Amino acid sequence: MTLPDQKTVTVIQGEYAIADAPNVVLSTVLGSCVAVCLNDPAAKIGGMNHFLLPERTESGRGDVRFGAYLMELLINDLLKHGARKDRMVAKLFGGARMNVNLRDIGASNAAFARRFLADEGIPCVAESLGGTSARRLRFWPRAARAQQFLVPDTVEPEVPPRPAPRAADAGITLF
Repeated sequence: MTLPDQKTVTVIQGEYAIADAPNVVLSTVLGSCVAVCLNDPAAKIGGMNHFLLPERTESGRGDVRFGAYLMELLINDLLKHGARKDRMVAKLFGGARMNVNLRDIGASNAAFARRFLADEGIPCVAESLGGTSARRLRFWPRAARAQQFLVPDTVEPEVPPRPAPRAADAGITLF
């Protein structure tokens, strides 16, 4: 339900947003990406991130495409605005397998998000991860309320392998 004074903030790949106003809703669309929605119910503040890949394998500075970096940004910004980590709860969304011919990036993203939260001691109170459907997500950060819409038939079908080209017949003369 959209309220007349509701403000929608779109969170795209590599971004995060936080809010404590009751009229703010964070929105995103996910395929193999994962969105982590965090909330501190006592402080009435929360936020969402949207990451493309779990974590950088080589050393170097942070990159907004990676969950490890975006998780740190989201948590630190919530802490700066009055949240406490020992009160935070999480909801996880996304991680679909969008192409059966490629590596299952969605499963890697989902596993990373679960592991990160466990390592940080942040309980996950709800999740909708995996499958083959994209998701449209809306999250009200102050109330920690989430609404998800599945987008049916979004997985790319398996493409059968092409037959090998036939070798030219040596008995044909071209002129």
